[in-house]
Amino acid sequence: MINKKEVKRVGFYPGTFDPITNGHLDIIKRAIDLVDELIIGVALNEKKRPLWSLEERVACIHEALAEELGESYRYLEHEDCSIKVVGFNNLLVDSVKEYDASVIIRGLRQATDFNIEFQMCLINQRLAPDIETIFLVATEQNRSIASSVVKEVAQLGGDISSFVPKATLRKFCKLS
Repeated sequence: MINKKEVKRVGFYPGTFDPITNGHLDIIKRAIDLVDELIIGVALNEKKRPLWSLEERVACIHEALAEELGESYRYLEHEDCSIKVVGFNNLLVDSVKEYDASVIIRGLRQATDFNIEFQMCLINQRLAPDIETIFLVATEQNRSIASSVVKEVAQLGGDISSFVPKATLRKFCKLS
C-alpha cells in the first residue's frame, strides 16, 4: 500500500500569462499550499497573439513571484523544490506528464470560465485518466481581472496598477 504522505504532490498551473495578473498570482499563492511542487506552465499559444515572447513571459513571472513572495521565493527557487516556471508548446496532458505532475490547477473567475474549463477537464480525463483537475475560484477582488482586458486597458492608456504585479506594470511602461 502507498503511503500518501510519501508521494510528492506535483501540480501544473497552465496559462498564457500574457500578462501575468494579480489574479494569476492569487491562484499561484493558493496552489502552493495544496501541492509539494508547483509547475507554472507558460503556453506558447500563438493563436492568442501574445504581446510578449514566451521567454519574456517566463521572466516576468519569475520577477513577479520574487517581488510578491520575497525571500521565500528565492529560497524555493534556489532549492528547486517548490516552484518552477517552464514554457510548453504541446498538449497540456503531455506537459503535465513530462513534469511528473498529477494535478492540473485552473482558476475560475465566473460561470463562463467554468463552462470552458469543465469541457477541457472532461477531454483531459479522457486523454489522461490518472491526471486530476482542481478548480480554484478567484477571490472577489480578482474576479474581473482578465489578461485580455488588462492589455486593452493598458493600450488605451488606462491605469492597470491595481490589476497587475509591479513586474507586469514595468513591462507595459517599456512599451510606451
